[in-house]
Amino acid sequence: MTGNAYDALLFDLGGVVLDIDLRRIFARWAELTSCDVALLQKRFAPDETFLRHETGHLADDLFFERVRAMLGIDLSDAEFLDGWNAIFAGEMPGISGTLAAAAAKLPLYAFSNTNRPHQSYFSEQFAGVLSHFKHIFASSDIGWRKPDAEAFAFVLDAIGFPAGRILFFDDSLANVEGARACGLQAVHVTSASTVQETLAALVL
Repeated sequence: MTGNAYDALLFDLGGVVLDIDLRRIFARWAELTSCDVALLQKRFAPDETFLRHETGHLADDLFFERVRAMLGIDLSDAEFLDGWNAIFAGEMPGISGTLAAAAAKLPLYAFSNTNRPHQSYFSEQFAGVLSHFKHIFASSDIGWRKPDAEAFAFVLDAIGFPAGRILFFDDSLANVEGARACGLQAVHVTSASTVQETLAALVL
C-alpha cells in the first residue's frame, strides 16, 4: 500500500493526538471539594445531558449545573472548568513529528467528539500540534457525534474527497466501525505507536 491510495487523512483527537485521562478530572474536583475520588467516579454517568452538550444542544452553564447536581458537589464555574479541562495530559508521544511528516504529503483533518469548553482549551493549549490540520471538525459545532452516520456524512461533504479515499484513525472501535460503515478506510488506534507505524507502512 502506498501514500497515493488516499487523498486525505482524518484523525480523532483524544487518545490519538492528545493524551486524555478522565481520572484527572475527578482528582481535581475531589481536591477542590474534599470529596472522595472513587465516589465522584461512581456517580458520574455520561447520560443524555452529556450527549446534548457534546452536540452543542445544551448550554455550558446548564451542563455544569447538572453535572454538579449529579455528583453532589459545590463548585464555581471556574473551579468546574479547572477540573473539566484537567482531562488533557499532553500530546501523544511523537505525534507532532508524525503529523508534520504526513502533512507534507497529504492534507490532514481532525474530527472530535468534544464540547465547547474543551475545544476552547485544547485549541489554545495545543495550538502547535493542532496546526498540522487543515480543519478540525468538532461535534459541538456540527451537531452530530461519531459514530453517527450523519456526523461522518457532514465531514465527508466538507472535506470533498470520496469516503474510500480517506483514512481515518480513532481509538474507539465503535467509531472505527461507524466510519467503515460509511465507506471510509479506518484504523483502530490501540497504542501510542499505531499512527506512526501505520503511516510508515504507507510510505508517506
